[in-house]
Amino acid sequence: MDDDVGHPKEACGVFGVYAPGQPVSYLVFDGLYALQHRGQESAGIAVSDGDTIMVDKDMGLVTNVFNERRLAPLQGYLAIGHTRYSTTGSSTWRNAQPVYRPGTPDAGAFALAHNGNLTNTPLLAAEAGMLPGVVASDSDLVAELLSQAMAAQGARSDGRDLETALLKVLPSLEGAFSFVLMDEGHVIGVRDPNGFRPLCLGKLETGWVLASETPALDVIGAHFVRELDPGEMVMIDANGIRSLRPFPAERVNPKLCIFEFVYFARPDSQLYGREVHGARRRMGELLAEQAPVEADMVMGVPESGIPTAEGFARRSGIPYGQGLVKNRYIGRTFLAPSQEARALGVKRKLNPLRENIAGKRLVVVDDSIVRGTTQRAVVQMLRDAGATEVHLRIPLPPIKWPCFYGIDIGTRAELLAADLSVGEIRDYLGADSLAYLTLDRLEAAIGAPGAGFCTACLTGDYPTEVAVELSKHMLEDVHTPRAADRTRS
Repeated sequence: MDDDVGHPKEACGVFGVYAPGQPVSYLVFDGLYALQHRGQESAGIAVSDGDTIMVDKDMGLVTNVFNERRLAPLQGYLAIGHTRYSTTGSSTWRNAQPVYRPGTPDAGAFALAHNGNLTNTPLLAAEAGMLPGVVASDSDLVAELLSQAMAAQGARSDGRDLETALLKVLPSLEGAFSFVLMDEGHVIGVRDPNGFRPLCLGKLETGWVLASETPALDVIGAHFVRELDPGEMVMIDANGIRSLRPFPAERVNPKLCIFEFVYFARPDSQLYGREVHGARRRMGELLAEQAPVEADMVMGVPESGIPTAEGFARRSGIPYGQGLVKNRYIGRTFLAPSQEARALGVKRKLNPLRENIAGKRLVVVDDSIVRGTTQRAVVQMLRDAGATEVHLRIPLPPIKWPCFYGIDIGTRAELLAADLSVGEIRDYLGADSLAYLTLDRLEAAIGAPGAGFCTACLTGDYPTEVAVELSKHMLEDVHTPRAADRTRS
């Protein structure tokens, strides 16, 4: 279910464009709007006209932050943008992106947008001699490391200061990172050696585009070219596009987060050459084969549970129907961390269609179970509306382990399945039955032979070395204020 109380939150959406003669700030706005689902805390755009980088960012949704008055001054021919949900660093203006570093006599100005989460952040900060509060997030840390590398090497006559600094800094980074960066004349895309988070390349008639997901290309009329390979860096400038491989070959091990297919990515996105919507429907078909049940209606919890429910209905022969209506205009709700408050949050977002539900045995499909808040409230809501039986079917296997690669689950204590069996979870949620799709069937539903997936949150098998727990506030002095809201180099 797409709410703020029952699901983990993804890190961010990133976007970049190099398009001389085009209104790039407006292109970035449209691209970020298409990526709004990946982060709702803040939004920002950085633009260059070849001489100056201008940055504007603020707290809120893309449409809350930007309007004609704020977009019109952002003139140039290359730009990057960002939508954020915090996984390292608090939800404050200081941590809104793009992260910006002004030029100095020894280093040029640049801006950075990051989707993911570094796993060796404390070590990198310590090695660089940074005191607590100097940087507030892993993205800020990377920007500082790049600034130091640029200053150490001195200004280059060919203008490749940022490229050279990246080639030095990137091999030291561990964890998940899809970066889009820019200086006065280049847009750069980087994907970590595991490819935990998506990043794709698109072509405009007059330029190039980088985006977290393909719908951000569609909305501006860009043609999808390909996904960046894990461990790849692309440089875009007036001479076209170049591909570099800054990481040792032995580090390249594709592990796209499997949660992207189940929940995070838009259903109209293309990942691993597959449309997400089709993969979700196939998950439902395999769920119906694996865990059949006698029922009168199949329904999905809006929005991400719906394609899987459609697949379940098609394969099982049980009619599909709508059982819940989602309030699309409620916006984000910041609630106290109590069970009662979270349950109220679900009621604010969802309401039952009683005539469709009353007297029926229901199969209810949701994408995943984290804390169980959503599902427990939904089961009770459906029973109150007259459902005689409620059978839960979930395409993602039980989440038992924290994520360190860009999802805001830092401890096992947050996870219902960490200590409870499937039967115990069923009883806690109040359902008549509960079944999860097995991991092998989930991968079969996605249907990308030979593709690698990160399933660490399901299996505890982490592709990289990680700490037992990571605090999202590990770097920052959370009391550090930041009053300015615009910066120019």
